[in-house]
Amino acid sequence: MRSRGSLELSGREVHIWTLPTTAANSTAVMFEPVLAMDELDRAGRFHFSHLRQSFVLARGSLRCLLGRYLELHPSSIRFSYSSKGKPAVEGGTHIHFNMTHSGSLAAIAITADCQIGIDVEQVRPLSDMQQIAEHFFCSEETSEIMSLSPSERERAFFCCWTRKEAYIKAIGDGLSAPLDGFRVTVLPNTPARFVHLGHGAADTDAWTLHDLCLTPDYAAALAYCDRQRPLSIFSIIDLVEFFSTM
Repeated sequence: MRSRGSLELSGREVHIWTLPTTAANSTAVMFEPVLAMDELDRAGRFHFSHLRQSFVLARGSLRCLLGRYLELHPSSIRFSYSSKGKPAVEGGTHIHFNMTHSGSLAAIAITADCQIGIDVEQVRPLSDMQQIAEHFFCSEETSEIMSLSPSERERAFFCCWTRKEAYIKAIGDGLSAPLDGFRVTVLPNTPARFVHLGHGAADTDAWTLHDLCLTPDYAAALAYCDRQRPLSIFSIIDLVEFFSTM
């Protein structure tokens, strides 16, 4: 029997959690005891207090969530890192996770036995949008984005960005994988999917791509190496209540 407050994945489910990365300083302090020494050291290196607080809240919440799935105290969880820096729970667990943050929002994806990546970006005006797209995106993606009306172009840009980043985070290649090495759909009202993954359209069959509707002012995407899995998107976490039920 699982303990009170524990969480469980059913089969191939993917759970999506969101949380604010701004809060009262007293709230951030609550999460500090669950962090490892290297995480506290990293938090201490942030020059600006709001960045430090954002890191503590996101990392502490990640530990608390994983602890509920694994039925472990959050502070006892140990992370290992791939050669490109992607974290995983140490000890051979079947749980896979990924975390992202932008603006004042963080999102965490958790599933079992599957490579997974999530990305979120606050939708905002960019004066150099075309130059960024030309530098990072496939030429076809850039052309499609710039063909849209100004009112549609902004969200299309960030949808493209998050779809690509979610895949890069899922494969764990970090900055070493070029964003123009594969192509995603970008036009409004077109379902999120991979057009090709660098070696041809056939490679896309192994992967699934979702847009996520988390909050109105953000674009978000999820990528994983499997056929489509059921998604559960939970309400944004109340940090004080969440911590008190640990």
